Amino acid sequence: MDNIYQHFRPEEKEFIDQVVNWKQYVEDCYAPKLTDFLDPRQIHIVQSIIGIGQQVRVHVFGGHEFCERKRVLLYPDYYSPSQEDFQIALFEIKYPSKFVTVTHRQVLGTLMSLGVKREKFGDILIDGHRIQFFIVKELKDYIKLEFCQVGKISIELMEMNMNEMISIGETWHEQQTTVSSLRLDAVISSIYNISRQKAQTLIQHGQVKVNWRMTEQTSFICDEGDMISARGYGRSKIIAIDGQTRKEKWRILVGVMK
Repeated sequence: MDNIYQHFRPEEKEFIDQVVNWKQYVEDCYAPKLTDFLDPRQIHIVQSIIGIGQQVRVHVFGGHEFCERKRVLLYPDYYSPSQEDFQIALFEIKYPSKFVTVTHRQVLGTLMSLGVKREKFGDILIDGHRIQFFIVKELKDYIKLEFCQVGKISIELMEMNMNEMISIGETWHEQQTTVSSLRLDAVISSIYNISRQKAQTLIQHGQVKVNWRMTEQTSFICDEGDMISARGYGRSKIIAIDGQTRKEKWRILVGVMK
């Protein structure tokens, strides 16, 4: 058990314990276990701990193919998961779009202000004036009752079928790169083709987030599944770390939001 922790970050210990408990539940009860919405790093941890071809298997779904936040279903080998197992509802926000604009940040803020924890809702989709979001079905009735305005804008909330979701195409451009180390400043420098010094300045001024949390540590060590955003440069994610070259540089596969 103790050996698991050395593969992950110290601050991830609590989540790792949770994953181990989920796995134990599926093994003991021989029944599926559904998580809330997890971010890509958390999904990577689950998949790493559960492994492939074990007694417990993993399936992920967040509402659409390219979503970032997904629910994870852990299930015994006899079970055949379906989309319905993930218990996800889709809502669209109707508002007077001719006169006002509603942003991603406003929708996120409204959901949080209603007491909905971040892990209870998934991606927020925006296409022009259309806005949709995914949420756990257990909160469906509460959201219908309470979500009636965004800021001072009165809205109408419509439950949609999954086949009515906004069409989101793959917007990540994959690229292979090498970095001198897996430190955050080195990774940002390589991904965005800026100087190491510029990368350090961005981090130290609180303009960089890793997995949606601001970090001012230039020496933060990046890992697979990490989502990185740098203000003014966009978002990226570390898809895979492919070992070191003969010159001891790290080969990494990254996705950059286009």
